[in-house]
Amino acid sequence: MPKMKTNSGAKKRFALTGSGKIKRKHAFKSHILTKKTKKQKRNLTHFTTVNKVDERSVKQLLGMK
Repeated sequence: MPKMKTNSGAKKRFALTGSGKIKRKHAFKSHILTKKTKKQKRNLTHFTTVNKVDERSVKQLLGMK
């Protein structure tokens, strides 16, 4: 059976933490920033973890399971 390919889009967007969780960036921080408040933009800067519901599908895209 051939090897499973990693999704190259997912490979660029997600990273694993030391504890095995999946790290992601917030959306809505790339353009049309003039109408967003400073507080909103600042809060979108930080990384967060992928929700438990989506974790299985993201791991599948990364070729982990």
